[in-house]
Amino acid sequence: MTGINQKELEKKLDLVIEKLMNLDGPETDKELTVEGEKIGMIKRDFGIREWDWPQGVGLYGLYQIMKIRGREDYRDFLYQWFKGNMEAGLPSRNINTTTPLLTLAEFNDEYQDPEFEKLCLDWADWLMNCLPRTKEGGFQHVTSAIGDRQGVRLNANEMWIDTLFMTVLFLNRMGQKYQRQEWIDESIHQVLMHIKYLCDKESGLFYHGWTFRERNNFGGVFWCRGNSWFTLGILDYIDMFHGTMNAGVKNFIIDTYKAQVAKLKELQDKESGLWHTVLTDSTSYLETSGTAAITAGILKGIRYGILDDSYLPCVTRAIQGILNNIGEDGTVLNVSGGTGMGYNADHYKNIIIAPMAYGQSLTILALAEALKL
Repeated sequence: MTGINQKELEKKLDLVIEKLMNLDGPETDKELTVEGEKIGMIKRDFGIREWDWPQGVGLYGLYQIMKIRGREDYRDFLYQWFKGNMEAGLPSRNINTTTPLLTLAEFNDEYQDPEFEKLCLDWADWLMNCLPRTKEGGFQHVTSAIGDRQGVRLNANEMWIDTLFMTVLFLNRMGQKYQRQEWIDESIHQVLMHIKYLCDKESGLFYHGWTFRERNNFGGVFWCRGNSWFTLGILDYIDMFHGTMNAGVKNFIIDTYKAQVAKLKELQDKESGLWHTVLTDSTSYLETSGTAAITAGILKGIRYGILDDSYLPCVTRAIQGILNNIGEDGTVLNVSGGTGMGYNADHYKNIIIAPMAYGQSLTILALAEALKL
């Protein structure tokens, strides 16, 4: 990429990967004994060891770079992570705890471990038959209970944009892998449902969530990382079909993606290269994890020829901004903590900033895409 120091990029990528594999809780761990979800201080979210969505996204980034580099130490880390967690006992099944399986389903192609395979198959079946649904059959965004590994928070009749990345990608991967058309069809249904209820027709951006109880988008906030789950994940979703997706459905999804990224390009902070945590609120803080996922998704769109070269200045600024937010030890800075549903912009603006596995991982994906381009 023009204007980007490739040696600096590769050096910082190495540091970010190393930090991810050794990520522990924050130095302020004592403060997390009183957990306050309103500001993102949820203890299970920190570090790389727990089985939940932050770590699941972390594994996804590590696995993608493992495929590029072929590093045995990355492969060993992933294998031991899955084995160790399964031996220790897994938490409750929900949308967020599905996330690690997105990596496991593909990772097991080379291991053919029957224990891994059984877990993935059982979990996909659970998604189809046991996961609570909203009206119209949407995947209800059930999450882990705070302070209880075996409990859940139902979020009844709510759909969140996070679900597409955390759960729908895995279900489609399994459907494609085992030629289970009903799983593939359900994944398409979920993608279309989330676009129907979460995508704003005027801007092309995505709201964080939709509730069938009040039939609204909660606070009507365009959250950065929420939008980034779609930007990043939707092209990976299409890839899984290997050219077999219905052309009409594919065109509809790609048009949605193009409308979203056109608005994202407009909203980018030109000086820093980052996006604000509330995309349309310049008083909200600039946030690196959402920026990284958006950047990776746009870079992939350019590489595929879906987006034209007018997006190159945008992603060049973003990559430089991401590099500027990597500490000397590889910690990705200015990453917002876990974020529940908010009823106003202040909810998102008050989420804590702390090192998180997904911040490391999404940065890996962005830098890896930059190297490909």
